[in-house]
Amino acid sequence: MTTPTIVLVGHGMVGQRFLEALADRGVTERARIVVLCEEPRPAYDRVQLTSYFSGKTPDDLSMVEAGFMEKHGIELYVGDPAESVDREARTVTARSGRVVAYDTLVLATGSYPFVPPVPGKDARGCFVYRTIEDLLAIEEYAKTATTGAVVGGGLLGLEAAGALKGLGLDTHVVEFAPRLMPVQVDEGGGAALLRTIERMGLTVHTGTGTQEVVTADGAVTGMRLSDGSELATDMVVFSAGVRPRDQLARDCGLTVGERGGIAVDELCRTSDPAVFAIGECALASDGRVYGLVAPGYEMAQTVAATIAEEEAGSGFTGADMSTKLKLLGVDVASFGDAHGTAEGCLDVVYSDSRSGVYKKLVISGDGVLLGGVLVGDAEQYGLLRPLTGTVPPVSPEQLVLPAGAGAPVALGPSALPDDAVICSCHNVTKHAIGQCSSLPEVKKCTKAGTGCGSCVKAIEKLLPAATDKGLCGCFSYTRSELYEIARTLRLTSFAALLDSHGRDTAKGGEGCEVCKPTVGSILASLNNGYILDGEQASLQDTNDHFLANMQRNGSYSVVPRIPGGEITPDKLIVIGEVAQDFGLYTKITGGQRIDLFGARVDQLPSIWTRLVDAGFESGHAYGKALRTVKSCVGQTWCRYGVQDSVRMAIQLELRYRGLRAPHKLKSAVSGCARECAEAQSKDFGIIATANGWNLYVGGNGGATPRHADLLAQDLSDAELVRLIDRFLMFYIRTADRLERTSTWLERLEGGLDHLKDVVVHDSLGLCGELEALMAAHVADYRDEWAETLDDPERLRRFVSFVNAPGAPDPSVRFVPERDQIKPDLTILTIGNLEGATSR
Repeated sequence: MTTPTIVLVGHGMVGQRFLEALADRGVTERARIVVLCEEPRPAYDRVQLTSYFSGKTPDDLSMVEAGFMEKHGIELYVGDPAESVDREARTVTARSGRVVAYDTLVLATGSYPFVPPVPGKDARGCFVYRTIEDLLAIEEYAKTATTGAVVGGGLLGLEAAGALKGLGLDTHVVEFAPRLMPVQVDEGGGAALLRTIERMGLTVHTGTGTQEVVTADGAVTGMRLSDGSELATDMVVFSAGVRPRDQLARDCGLTVGERGGIAVDELCRTSDPAVFAIGECALASDGRVYGLVAPGYEMAQTVAATIAEEEAGSGFTGADMSTKLKLLGVDVASFGDAHGTAEGCLDVVYSDSRSGVYKKLVISGDGVLLGGVLVGDAEQYGLLRPLTGTVPPVSPEQLVLPAGAGAPVALGPSALPDDAVICSCHNVTKHAIGQCSSLPEVKKCTKAGTGCGSCVKAIEKLLPAATDKGLCGCFSYTRSELYEIARTLRLTSFAALLDSHGRDTAKGGEGCEVCKPTVGSILASLNNGYILDGEQASLQDTNDHFLANMQRNGSYSVVPRIPGGEITPDKLIVIGEVAQDFGLYTKITGGQRIDLFGARVDQLPSIWTRLVDAGFESGHAYGKALRTVKSCVGQTWCRYGVQDSVRMAIQLELRYRGLRAPHKLKSAVSGCARECAEAQSKDFGIIATANGWNLYVGGNGGATPRHADLLAQDLSDAELVRLIDRFLMFYIRTADRLERTSTWLERLEGGLDHLKDVVVHDSLGLCGELEALMAAHVADYRDEWAETLDDPERLRRFVSFVNAPGAPDPSVRFVPERDQIKPDLTILTIGNLEGATSR
């Protein structure tokens, strides 16, 4: 009996999934498999293509496990695409002249980028964004460019825009439709996305097309748009959609659709019974060409099952087009009938233009969830998508309202039925996930979570309580262990730490919302330079991005440091003049500082220029760092005081200013036992005695008050500072992420006694090292705002709209109150909750 030959034309993500499906069914053991691949490398993760610009290598993106081809006897020919098919002779001829006979032919030729037929489209400096080779070419050309433009504001277009911005180019996006991502999001979602992306420094042109690419000496110099405007640019990236790559099928006489795509039936068989088509090149039996990877995977499984002669299932009759991804750091998701096309459907909408959050659920007249759009906050996607087609167990408004704006419900994936599909990329149900005990096991056994990754959070919530104490799905180490690794090995970047000590499944990746700010804090604690330079910027929390706290209406607060609460009249006058000139709200805080509220992001540099010139520094109210060292007036003025508490508070605040920690740090110094500065409610508090200073640690006056514990007493100035140095560095070294000193001390094995042994008696021999770390911090301290003002490049981020740097944000509005201002809040829009409009 002769061995049948299966020829696969194309080796992208869907082609590789087809090979894996054949191997899973044992087909590779009884058939010869030949793969003709056009690209010079095996299949790679095209969904994560842009991660190449954040440090991943082409090898990192590979989807082929080492030894896979050899293990299964698969013949792979890279850089040798199929040129023609002779269906009568059942042969395929490759570009090299190789002729391969087949019993079964599977076409997985994918798609090609659509380039609008405009003059100049082939000029030097024009690119498409589709393959690794495209990215390598873009990266090289960008070295001599300053401005780039992307034609297309869809999924891939925004990815390309993010790449150009990451390469240091002023970036424009030109989208013919009236909004970004017109296929996935509605008008409200597009507006929220636009606002957020413009805040990131990109210029967006919607409702206009490209008429001409302007050139000089054969190279791109600009673009002429359909609205009559011109755009100066050094390079153009076309990302205006894709078209099915069906020319091979056309040439050999297979039936293709009127608008392209190789026509297939429910088993993905073409008009020739010996030929199948899968992925983006196929026109499915429902008349659609699917451009997402999940439908392609389903097609691959269908064809593999047919070839293996498994019992016929339903075949491929269509697919869920739900999508969740992160574009330029913004979560965007759509599912089901996102645009509300069903007759009589109603919308439930939550919109917060201040923070760029937009959520819409489409509900039928009888309460069935039909679909939705999520922009800026897609946390609920993993729950909402499987609920589509059912009546949710709670009211729809509870599913979109944020905490504090109603009665949000703690409804998790456990509420879903067992047959709910959790991973749409690989069609994995809740029941299948429940058979596993860990995320790595889920990925290995079901492949759930290995596609787009949007289902990982839902999967984790379905798994048993983890015994894994790792920081997150990217690191198996705790925060304190990662601190030690970074310190000992002198690692200075997130990428280096992830690649060397991340989980195998996370190496080469981009990290997650847990580990990125945590590692950013660790690196800052280890004096890794200015926090907004290079990779560091992408690791920071929202407030750190602009060195200011964002307030409820999108404005920012300005908090200059006032060490110990002591301030001269001249500095008070400066603060008053700044507040008056910029129209800011002023308030004296419990930490003995003056906060200025209501600044627009574009005003921050001007405000801080005035303050820095007057001798002020950043108060780090935006960071997980030392906030204040509060004080009473002490013996200098108070008849009960026994020590100079103001002097000590100023000394300590200036010593520990800018110190990054797992959480914020607060301190106070009281000049006597009357405790007017409330030192025993602080992370570290000092109370004067007749013989020196008593040091208290682990206090908290916040939501969970805790009285601080006495660590040492009757200390000299030098002894006090030395113990605080040790205490703070030991806390930074061993605490968990976002853990206050009060919680840390209660969790610390051995509690206060162990802490005394370590930092007072040096039981672990660490004190010299802890003191050296603090000395390095003190020596290396630089005021972040002063450094920012000295660098024009760093100042470029402080604009409301990159295309109109001086224009104020019209949504940041105020109304008068008590002779000052307060935010004019129009944040919440719940559409159709009472009088919903039907369609």
